[in-house]
Amino acid sequence: MTKETFSFQAEVGKLLDIVAHSLYSHNEIFLRELVSNASDACDRLRYLALTKPKLVEGAGEFQITIAADAKAKTLTVTDNGIGMGRDELTDSLGTIARSGTQAFMEQLSQAQAKKADKAKGKGKKDKSVDSVDLIGQFGVGFYSAFMVADSVDVLTRKAGEDQAWRWTSDGRGEFSIEEAERAEHGTEVILHVTKEAKEYLEPARIENIIKTYSDHIGVPIVLAAAGDTEEKTLNTASALWTREKKDITDDQYKEFYHHVAHAYDDPWLRLHNRVEGVLAYTNLLFIPGSRPFDLFHPDRKAQVKLYVKRVFITDNCEELLPSYLRFVRGVVDSEDLPLNISREMFQHNPALAKIKTALTKRLIGELKKKAEKSPEEYAGFWDNFGAVLKEGLYEDFANRDKLLEICRFKSTGADTLTNLEDYTGRMKPEQDAIFYITGEDGEAVLASPQLEGFKAKGVEVLVLTDPVDEFWISNIGTFQDKPFKSATRGDIDLSGVSGEDKDKTDGEEKKKKGAAKIEPLLAAFKVVLGDKVKDVKPSERLTDSPVCLVAEEGGMDIHLERMLKQHNQLGGEEMSPRILEVNPDHALIKGLTKLAKNSDGIDATVEDAAFLLLDQARIVEGEAVADPSAFARRMASIMQKGML
Repeated sequence: MTKETFSFQAEVGKLLDIVAHSLYSHNEIFLRELVSNASDACDRLRYLALTKPKLVEGAGEFQITIAADAKAKTLTVTDNGIGMGRDELTDSLGTIARSGTQAFMEQLSQAQAKKADKAKGKGKKDKSVDSVDLIGQFGVGFYSAFMVADSVDVLTRKAGEDQAWRWTSDGRGEFSIEEAERAEHGTEVILHVTKEAKEYLEPARIENIIKTYSDHIGVPIVLAAAGDTEEKTLNTASALWTREKKDITDDQYKEFYHHVAHAYDDPWLRLHNRVEGVLAYTNLLFIPGSRPFDLFHPDRKAQVKLYVKRVFITDNCEELLPSYLRFVRGVVDSEDLPLNISREMFQHNPALAKIKTALTKRLIGELKKKAEKSPEEYAGFWDNFGAVLKEGLYEDFANRDKLLEICRFKSTGADTLTNLEDYTGRMKPEQDAIFYITGEDGEAVLASPQLEGFKAKGVEVLVLTDPVDEFWISNIGTFQDKPFKSATRGDIDLSGVSGEDKDKTDGEEKKKKGAAKIEPLLAAFKVVLGDKVKDVKPSERLTDSPVCLVAEEGGMDIHLERMLKQHNQLGGEEMSPRILEVNPDHALIKGLTKLAKNSDGIDATVEDAAFLLLDQARIVEGEAVADPSAFARRMASIMQKGML
């Protein structure tokens, strides 16, 4: 077979361009990434060999070998793991097959621009953009080889196949694949090292990197003999989670996290526990310090590796943790599961179900401790993962109350994040509900006219800006016998919220008088707007704005309906008719009321104003104007008459 040449996927080309033209402060991580990939290949073959022992007949122990040839200027990382076939070479090394590619590249570009701006602001020449952390988050660490090599060869043969293949590229847009010879299954990654990176051909430098970053790898990492030096095993070669905690340093924990999570940030929290008794297992779990780019992918895949008696089984066992804890990284090693357990058996295995229950309880408990002892640190965690954790409020009935305790919310009544316990403690006398408002942007929500009355009376409102908020809050319904109530509902009654009966009576009287004062205008608006609104009513909540839209009692919340329409979950382009609330004390409304009173029929200005005010209320809610040309015509007419 002749050599075939292919072009990299566009996103890979961009990624390689960033790698090739950036100067990294710690480019030695390329070796960590290649060793990590080799370790994964060994783990996968070890698992397959449980049911297909012929795959490893005569192969000996699993091992990773590093060979440096200073004369040829090559560094070779070899493993006897599962290897790759031709199609896998194309898919794995020619494309970024993972979803979210475009989002990842945008994140890289933003990091580039941000670092460039920062460097310029300090008056320094911008020599590099260190996006290595993002490359690691995306899980494409193989490409880091091009930080130190001007070309890379991959010689590989898949276990169970006879044909070997060679992949070659200089990282400049193309790669080639051709048939090759290799006696055994496994992979060799051959780096043709640049002159600037010749330090990585020195045995002492290689040993230092392995001990720093890869000592925890469970497969022996051997430095091949060269010249007068003998073959040497560089790592401890024992699974880190099996060691005693007192024998593991923070740096070792951190590097294991980097390996198991394919990440470059530091873990925010770790849990290392050994459980013995009826059910025996060990867990070493980490919560990342930054948000993974694919956190909100629809698949919601778990990222915890499952081992049985130190034998790797799978790297995304969904039955180990609920999906709302999918940001957790790490390993769980069971002593009780059968070694030949299949993926189909996961969801029906009672031991796994018990481990899941115990791990979930432990993680929630640790998060509660962190929230109470270090609220500022917890606020950072919540900013990264709060939206995901809240999915458990409607998915996990058994842990709902415990999850509510660790949930945090933005609020109109607190400068920092608050919890529901503190919110209820600050509630006004006779306040009969926990008020909330939803939206996409926190600042825009805080400026909503629907909050004016709440602010005037000092009534606190929770500000909820995550899409999941629309679903869990209706599912829970109450907290400490206080119902959740949307501030965008038309049945809100804030009169008497201070607890004084006189205030309530005065409020109701003021409401009646306000309605009577603008009754002619309300009647005119109802006629003009017709079925475009559900009703037109005087408002108790407005203090500064002339109008706002609210949902009727029992109707769908405005933000929820808009969100469902955006995702094609509701038919029709236009929003459902809403109640238009009118502020009796606003100068514009008073002026329009005079026109309505003194006119025979409906004044043209009142008619134009009705549509303009409805459009204004829609714009404030983030909706598009239904008829832009009519809006422009009416606006010009009103301005011409000197009303505004």
